[in-house]
Amino acid sequence: MTNRLENLLKDLYEKLWQAFGPQGWWPGDTAFEMAVGAILTQNTNWANVARVLADLKEAGLLDPRPLREMPLAELARLLKPAGYYNIKAQRLRNFLDFLADQAQDSMEALAREDLEGLRPALLKVRGIGPETADSILLYALDKPTFVVDAYTHRILSRHNLAPEHCSYEELRRLFMDRLPPEVSLYQEYHALLVRLGKEFCRPRPRCQVCPLEGWPEGWTYPG
Repeated sequence: MTNRLENLLKDLYEKLWQAFGPQGWWPGDTAFEMAVGAILTQNTNWANVARVLADLKEAGLLDPRPLREMPLAELARLLKPAGYYNIKAQRLRNFLDFLADQAQDSMEALAREDLEGLRPALLKVRGIGPETADSILLYALDKPTFVVDAYTHRILSRHNLAPEHCSYEELRRLFMDRLPPEVSLYQEYHALLVRLGKEFCRPRPRCQVCPLEGWPEGWTYPG
């Protein structure tokens, strides 16, 4: 089963690459901008997050120290277009405190830490769940960890590559145990799955025009 699943995951990547090409995701000029975006994109669409990031950048505030030092109410006001702004302001403040304590406000210093120690530390930050933590690690810090989201689960379960009921960590390990630990591969694979999920593998799927229609033929997930 392991070899078969490994081949299917590689085949899936090739099919998505051929269908969509490179995605150029995650957008952001700096590692810090990507990390902030990963926190703000929880429960909202990217257009709203992009608006907040652009406003912060224009105001010269897209920097750890000024964001951390401003009153929480002011931070929440700046985040308002991203939705759930009071909650997100506190979550962002928690990450900023972590960044100050762990790496003296430096994303570069944070990136020098090893994945095995950094991921558990990030997951201890209140409001940073596995998907957000892995997004920060993979895209902002170039660490080889696979990001799992609702699209990933929907696509793999519908195509019998994973059980319908499986945990985040089980799905993450399914990829990481069968693919080489390459940052660029993980980034592109995740982005391609997001593209497929948004355009075709929706809650009401568009199977007839999907590039994965009929794939994989004759395969059923064991068990």
